[in-house]
Amino acid sequence: MDAPEPEQTPFASVTAHTSRLQRQYQALLDQSTPFVLYRWVGTAVGLFLFFLRILFAQGWYIVAYALGIYLLNLFLAFLQPKFDPSSDALDNEMEDGSIGTLPTKRDEEFKPFIRRLPEFKFWYWATRAVVISFVCTFFGIFNVPVFWPVLVMYWMILFVLTMRKQIQHMVKYRYVPFTIGKKNYRRDSS
Repeated sequence: MDAPEPEQTPFASVTAHTSRLQRQYQALLDQSTPFVLYRWVGTAVGLFLFFLRILFAQGWYIVAYALGIYLLNLFLAFLQPKFDPSSDALDNEMEDGSIGTLPTKRDEEFKPFIRRLPEFKFWYWATRAVVISFVCTFFGIFNVPVFWPVLVMYWMILFVLTMRKQIQHMVKYRYVPFTIGKKNYRRDSS
């Protein structure tokens, strides 16, 4: 005797459809992972189109300002190490040997720089923010009248102060978040 099939609710079909879409979306993200330059070029083009929209529409300056603050926050998280060398809790974990540190002497072992915000997540959240900001420019509710030169000056001052603080932190704790200029080793083709 065959068991009767359980009755499917409309929510079950919606859930199945959304989970299929989520899997396809994740597969696209996974496939785009190795194409770092192309991903960032796409994000830069999107940001350029957003600024063109702001320029020609002559509005939505507060949206542009919020995007600038958010991107600055993401960039700072990208520059910072995952484990802050200035924290006291880090000292206890380093003594246990559970966290690696950057070498301070010649005879110490090299431990790689681990970012607080990995490059892929940085790209993903930045691209998402640009798309959301671009969509916001099509709704009048987000077009708050402001005097935009004040926002630009405030953002520039904020950028200079936070970057100065970040660079001082990098110099004080001797870490470099970029791999530019580091020696690459290649396998011999013989």
